[in-house]
Amino acid sequence: MRRRGWIRSALAGAAVVGLLAGCSSNGGDSDHPTIDRVPAAAAPAVTVTPAGSVTPSAAITQLLSEPATGTLVEVTDGANALRLSADGATRTVNLPAKPASLALGKPGEVLVAVPGKVIRVDVASGKTSEVGVDGDVLSAALRADGTLVAGLADGKVLLLDANGAVQHTISGLVSADAVDASDNQVVVLDQRQTTITQLDLPAHQLGLSLRAGDGATHMIGDHFGRRLVTDTKGGELLVYTADPLVLHQRFPVGSSPYALAYDQRSETVWVTLTGRNEVVGYDLSTGIPVEVGRYPTVRQPNTVTIDSRTGDMFVGSGTGDGLQRIPADQRKRGQ
Repeated sequence: MRRRGWIRSALAGAAVVGLLAGCSSNGGDSDHPTIDRVPAAAAPAVTVTPAGSVTPSAAITQLLSEPATGTLVEVTDGANALRLSADGATRTVNLPAKPASLALGKPGEVLVAVPGKVIRVDVASGKTSEVGVDGDVLSAALRADGTLVAGLADGKVLLLDANGAVQHTISGLVSADAVDASDNQVVVLDQRQTTITQLDLPAHQLGLSLRAGDGATHMIGDHFGRRLVTDTKGGELLVYTADPLVLHQRFPVGSSPYALAYDQRSETVWVTLTGRNEVVGYDLSTGIPVEVGRYPTVRQPNTVTIDSRTGDMFVGSGTGDGLQRIPADQRKRGQ
């Protein structure tokens, strides 16, 4: 597939002020200026019928589609469990604690971050295996060579071998809220500093760190090696590349952008706007994101994911107003 081009943002140079995050060897927030984590904006009552269809659900806190199987993985508020749905069948996988995040593992597998563990879940069978971690795990990622990365609440990032043994510990962040290991680079989002940091893997230390808006909340990677970040407080979508870490695009997207999903079939990033009960899609192939779709959602759309096999979009309500499915063919028609 042809690699899409980018036009470097004129603001990239200014973003280098984010170097403030990288030099300390200590975790915690005593050595760094920090902010409180930015929550999703409280949604108004729904006044427009959500697009697609809605099925009843408790408040959804995590949502991820596993591409190899098409399994939809859900976590609902207060539940120490995963709900796995595929081909009309549903199963529940109990967990030792409430998940902090979900991430894709090897084909057919999901990684679940919980305190003291990364849990590997085979979504077809529901079988689990645990990787013990000394710390409160907020995020996890699988690298191309089969090794793991775990981000901790105290800002440490652990590089683990394929069996879960710690190979290296990298300190200096305040919190490692999201990690992405696509494109053979490991990039970490620190919500407390609202920064994005690339790890210097050969040196086993923090590399370049850039400011990520006024209050970043989510980060995902795509198959072009871009890192997409929602600046919820600043109302912007930020687009970075790594090696070296550069801010390429910075675009205002409206009321409190929050959750992110990438549709590889259409090369579109989808962003939920909790302040408007909407989900908006952007084409990133030019220097400025171009809006290609906008749909009304269930109330409080705190989560979104794309089934890469079908292109169907799923949006989860954080207030218990249901699980929304917007079919790919409906989005193509622009309805």
